[in-house]
Amino acid sequence: MAAAMAAFSVEDSFFKHATQSIPTSQALMMFGGLGLAVFALLSRRRSEPVWHPQLLSTALILRSICELCGRLFFALALALTPLTSASAILQAAPLVVVVGAVVFFGERVGWRRWLAIAMGFAGVLLIIRPTPALFDPTSVFAVLATLGFAGRDLATRASPATMSTEQLGSLGFAILTLAGVILSLVMGEQPVMPPLPTVAAIMAATTAGVLAYSALTKAMRTGDISAVTPFRYTRQLFALILGFAIFGEWPDLLTWVGIGVIILSGVYTARAGRQDR
Repeated sequence: MAAAMAAFSVEDSFFKHATQSIPTSQALMMFGGLGLAVFALLSRRRSEPVWHPQLLSTALILRSICELCGRLFFALALALTPLTSASAILQAAPLVVVVGAVVFFGERVGWRRWLAIAMGFAGVLLIIRPTPALFDPTSVFAVLATLGFAGRDLATRASPATMSTEQLGSLGFAILTLAGVILSLVMGEQPVMPPLPTVAAIMAATTAGVLAYSALTKAMRTGDISAVTPFRYTRQLFALILGFAIFGEWPDLLTWVGIGVIILSGVYTARAGRQDR
């Protein structure tokens, strides 16, 4: 899980770098297309179909819709907001998953965990600061991405267990490509000839993304969820380091407090779930 979070942070950094010289929609399509090609080749190497037979099942359709929203809005968040802030808001996704598990799967959550979840959302508010003087409208993209990824994780519970990592990866990057097409149509963005450094950045983001997707799937399928979930929060550490080293970002005090609140509430929610029920 820690390796996956490190790779996702590297992916985010290269993708954000690419969007500084080409439209976000074009970066999404290039990134998604390359990732799809890699996972498709890996599937063929395993002598399995690229697309799982249950691709059009209700669970996978819902999962794909949620991932489409998550990917689309997070790409906009990366392009328009600081890497550190976008990653910090995304850390609230596991908290949203817990709420969704209560609503859709009837899971029971004690009052201490509800308090921790409320604190986590308070941490998000500290980062986006929804006041007329401080609010940055583009931060809403990270919030919408968080909801999309949480919905994807919930829908994954009902997805076929027979889907391989390669098939999941092909579906994920196909959705990413579709997100780029939709964004291009909505925004009216025209593709441009990408400079060589941008092409290299997209290729690096694809490599990191394939490694991250594979490591995440391995962690979720072979590890105890309550044990591996807290390691999702290492992504924020990697994002802080890369945000400062590459983009010169340094969070202000309120953002630091918000990050700390989100991480502490998330770790408590993940680790103390059984004792708090």
